Amino acid sequence: MQVQLYTDHNIEGDEALDAHFRGVVESALDRVSNRITHVEVSLNDENGKKSGPDDKRCMIEAHLEGRPPLVVTHHAATLDQAVGGAAHKIFNLIEHTIGRMHDQKSHNAGHAQPETS
Repeated sequence: MQVQLYTDHNIEGDEALDAHFRGVVESALDRVSNRITHVEVSLNDENGKKSGPDDKRCMIEAHLEGRPPLVVTHHAATLDQAVGGAAHKIFNLIEHTIGRMHDQKSHNAGHAQPETS
């Protein structure tokens, strides 16, 4: 699973920030990483130099093989909280999606059309 991190012009991104947040996302998605082709993480400081409540935003887009991308967003007071919250949301969404895929597959297998001769 490849994790790509993007920051807006209000967040000074460097290798340490990139490694830290990639690690947070990789850790959160470890149990489902075999189902994910890649993940894009976008960090924004919506108020720039001005501070405000919950002005840090993290959007995570996860790509599962053969499925449209799954996207979540989380706002928080700090980047750590925003990334942690978004990582938790995307994990839950991926698990829910995988569960639905499994249920549909089981349902379709149980209703196979009988062969006619």
